[in-house]
Amino acid sequence: MKVQQDDTGKKGVFYVEVDGKRDALMTYTWAGSDKIIIDHTEVSSSLRGKGIGYKFVEAAVDFLRKKNLKVIPLCPFSKSVFDKTPEYADVLM
Repeated sequence: MKVQQDDTGKKGVFYVEVDGKRDALMTYTWAGSDKIIIDHTEVSSSLRGKGIGYKFVEAAVDFLRKKNLKVIPLCPFSKSVFDKTPEYADVLM
């Protein structure tokens, strides 16, 4: 399953498509030019338990590091992943 990303410059989303439908997504909002706020993660019941939420956070961390950005994880799921993963601390606000 490939994590894809769309970004409008104001909002963005990491997502997985199944049969042309976004069955899992993690949304974020830009907070200025140097940080994003992860605000929501949603995974369909058919995809739960496959680690997709963790893959979204990993994709976000890769994106943040490449762009030299920081993150505020307001979504409870993403916050729990950041709290459990000390190697992601460099991208936290």
